[in-house]
Amino acid sequence: MTNSNMPRQILNWIKAVRAPFFTAAVIPIILGSVAAWHDTSRFLWWRFWLTLIGGVLMHAGTNLANDYFDHLSGCDEANSTPTPFGAGSRVIQEKLIPPNHILYGSLVSFVLGSAIGLYLNNICGGNIILILGITGLLLGFFYTVKQARIVYGGLGEIAVGIGFGPLMVMGSYYVQAQTLPLKAFLISIPVGILIALVLFINEFPDYDADRSVGKRTLVVILGKKKAVVLYYILLALAYAITFALIGLGYMPVWGLLVLLSLPLALKAISTAKKNFDKIYELIPANAATIGLHSLMGILIIAGFMLDKIL
Repeated sequence: MTNSNMPRQILNWIKAVRAPFFTAAVIPIILGSVAAWHDTSRFLWWRFWLTLIGGVLMHAGTNLANDYFDHLSGCDEANSTPTPFGAGSRVIQEKLIPPNHILYGSLVSFVLGSAIGLYLNNICGGNIILILGITGLLLGFFYTVKQARIVYGGLGEIAVGIGFGPLMVMGSYYVQAQTLPLKAFLISIPVGILIALVLFINEFPDYDADRSVGKRTLVVILGKKKAVVLYYILLALAYAITFALIGLGYMPVWGLLVLLSLPLALKAISTAKKNFDKIYELIPANAATIGLHSLMGILIIAGFMLDKIL
């Protein structure tokens, strides 16, 4: 590789790992860490940064493995109408990075992320991080392996919701607090639902390609018309659970800041209702759902911070 090609290769790898989507890992890790600080009045910055780096590496490994195994199945090649939110990163299809390099990149990311996880498990004790980490590793690597039947069996949303919801929130909470109350699991549910919805809405444009290779996502199983109704229900459930957790005292009253995200939620619903069976017209709903996950997560985090400070 010449020096002149180095910047281009770096950009190709940034595209391959889908770096803009790392908010899926960053939000739950910050949430778990801030909630632990809220409860213990202690924040260990070096542990936080290690947790964040480890989580991002695991996310990168998952994205790369997703690209590699979707290439093997022919799923991404079968998609003739890719969007910025579906059909993978396209680096393999555009011949920017060889498939075997994508696999090696995935394995390196998982190894580095696992090494950080093992270190954190060692200093925290209790093997909680080990259990959560192994679960996340298996979900991430085998997510798009056809034989594992996670995505191909309609379980993709559940796997993503668990991996980027409870596993990351509880893991980051435990790293800071060395305890794992029920609260750490409960507050992870709304962000878990929202990241599952990001995957769910992004499956609509991929419907034909997924169905052609036997990838039975929830959208393929239900059909677009029924699937969009489930999208509305799950989005409403994310808000309902948040309000219930506030009422039960698991989240501070400041958590009502999530009401500020309602306009974006209504935009996502309106766009999905009108364009669920269209590809490019649905893109604003895809973007709004991603934005909603980040915005609601930030507002919940802000609620914990304001409750602690004020």
